[in-house]
Amino acid sequence: MTQHSSFKRSGSGVGNKRSVLKRFERIDLLRKRGQWSEGRKLFSLPKTKPEE
Repeated sequence: MTQHSSFKRSGSGVGNKRSVLKRFERIDLLRKRGQWSEGRKLFSLPKTKPEE
């Protein structure tokens, strides 16, 4: 049986940009931008857009 075309991924997945960052990626990005202070809670992080 073959897969329906709607279930196949568009593109090979290589080089596609993710629009959602994991928590550790968001913290690293906030540190890089100077918006992170040590001792801050890891929850309720501000929304961040990935770098281009």
